[in-house]
Amino acid sequence: MNQELTQAIASEIQLFQNIEQKENFLFLLGALIAKVISLKKAAEIMQLEPAELLKILDLMGIEFSYLCEEDVALEKSW
Repeated sequence: MNQELTQAIASEIQLFQNIEQKENFLFLLGALIAKVISLKKAAEIMQLEPAELLKILDLMGIEFSYLCEEDVALEKSW
């Protein structure tokens, strides 16, 4: 993905003030989804508390969990 396209996508994210924060958020979001980075580390990089980052993900409609789909289904059924 080229820099111009990345910046265009990042500029649409209204949660952060500058383009660098927006780009970092997109990168970290991908890393979280791929389970390459922990929520705590992602929050640290974004200079947020983990609960704040989790709230942002929730407000965006992004369900985040390190559990596999079967574990999530099991926990929801308890």
